Amino acid sequence: MRVLAALSGGVDSAVAAARAQDAGHDVVGVHMALSRSRDQFRSGSRGCCSIEDAGDARRAADVLDIPFYVWDLSERFEQTVVADFLAEYAAGRTPNPCVRCNEHIKFATLLDRALALGFDAVCTGHYARITVGDDGSRELHRACDVAKDQSYVLAVMGPDRLARALFPLGEVPSKEAVRAEAAVRGLGVSSKPDSYDICFVADGDTQGFLRSRLGSRPGDVVDTAGSVVGTHDGAYAYTVGQRRGLRLGRPAADGRPRYVLDVQPVANRVVVGAAEELDVLGLRGSRAVWYADPGDDWFPCAVQVRAHGAAVPATARASDGEAGPGAEIRLAEPLRGLAAGQSAVLYAGTRVLGQVTVTSSDRAAAPPATV
Repeated sequence: MRVLAALSGGVDSAVAAARAQDAGHDVVGVHMALSRSRDQFRSGSRGCCSIEDAGDARRAADVLDIPFYVWDLSERFEQTVVADFLAEYAAGRTPNPCVRCNEHIKFATLLDRALALGFDAVCTGHYARITVGDDGSRELHRACDVAKDQSYVLAVMGPDRLARALFPLGEVPSKEAVRAEAAVRGLGVSSKPDSYDICFVADGDTQGFLRSRLGSRPGDVVDTAGSVVGTHDGAYAYTVGQRRGLRLGRPAADGRPRYVLDVQPVANRVVVGAAEELDVLGLRGSRAVWYADPGDDWFPCAVQVRAHGAAVPATARASDGEAGPGAEIRLAEPLRGLAAGQSAVLYAGTRVLGQVTVTSSDRAAAPPATV
């Protein structure tokens, strides 16, 4: 097959491209330039998409002796991933930009361009496995290295795009094994540190980034009785479950820590309360992506709501609402700190069954005050 390998400049994508080449594919490398000012997008091991990363990607392609190109997708990235990030926070929701990047950039824009150019598939350094079911359909599964598994952020891609994807690192036992393989292959990125956090917030200051884009909008922080216990510079900068950075002027009567229970953008208010008030027993989601026919009845599964969170037992069923196909999920044990906007991925063992974007949840305690 003709395969377009996405080279980020890191060790994972370089080894993935090498493995695709070993498998006999005709491989071409491409680096996606996602930032309008790429020299500002890396600080130590934070961020990605810097000039340094583009250079590392090119050197990896040289070692592998494959053609290499740089595609400027910065405008598309700004219009989709960054714009969605800002809009979701402004609406009081908590987005996952990595999920949106995989949806809009890596497995939409990149794959669509690759197919238009005559490539058969796109290869990336994601940690996930693709298996073929008994009926010939392709299934998305967790990686063998559970600690590095990225099936959660990949679930949004859907079965049609999965059919055009290659994840050569799905079977590797550990990241250390990938680094060792890179060193043996003479890839200079073998010891390069991983990037983490939000790539376009390279200094890690999400509140500062939001304030720079959305402006300062002072308001009140209230408890569940509606009493003012502090102030904020913008409700959009807070997320459900947050404890740090609340700057509360009045401590709780029992002296216990307080957490964000609700963000109310219209009233520009943040509601805080005790940790147990964050417990959720069920949730609803929209924008469903299914890898298996969910049918009409409730079915057993496990649900994961954070990229590095644990999956909890649940039952779910498909639903339809104003926002289109979705799902209802009942949890066998409470989840804490679930926020609208998060991605909920359903599993059967290691297999991804589907994905939805959380729209609402059922709290174990009474809902926060809205007065």
